[in-house]
Amino acid sequence: MKKTNAFTIIELVFVIVVLGILSAIALPRFASTGTQARIASGKADVMAIRSAIISERQTRLIKGDSSYINRLDNGVTANAAGKKLFDSNTTLSSTSPRLLSMPIISGEGDGHWIKTGNNTYAYKISGSSITFTYYPEDATVDGVFHPAGEFNCDHSNTVCKKLTE
Repeated sequence: MKKTNAFTIIELVFVIVVLGILSAIALPRFASTGTQARIASGKADVMAIRSAIISERQTRLIKGDSSYINRLDNGVTANAAGKKLFDSNTTLSSTSPRLLSMPIISGEGDGHWIKTGNNTYAYKISGSSITFTYYPEDATVDGVFHPAGEFNCDHSNTVCKKLTE
C-alpha cells in the first residue's frame, strides 16, 4: 500500500468548523472597532475645540477683553460638505479668530462634522447626528443653564456622553 500525504475529509471538515467558530466570535468584535474609532476621533475633536475656545479666551483676557468669541467659524454655510470648520477660512478677525491650526473639513458620512446652524454643529456617528451648540454668552435653554464659552451636546444621549466624558 502506498502512503499518501493528504488530508482526510474529516480533517478538512474539522478545520472548516473551527474557522467558522473563530469567525463567529471575532467578526462582531472587529465590526465594533470602527464605531469605537469614530467615537475616539470625535472625542479628540471635541477636546481640541474646547481647548481652542479656552486658549482664545485667555488671549482675550490678556488684552483686557473678557468676552468669548461670538462664533467658531467665519460664516460657513450650514449643511455644506467640504468646508473648513473651526477656522476663519479666509480672514482673521476679532469675532472669528482661527481656532484650530488645522481645520476640520465638513462631511456628510459617519465620523464627520457638519455645521447645522449659526452656532450648532453635528457629529455623525452610526447613522445618527449628535448636535453640539456653542454658547458665546450665558444662556438658559429649556430650563438648562449654559455658561458662556460652552461647546456641548445633550448629555441624555449616550453617544454624547461618550464623546464628552
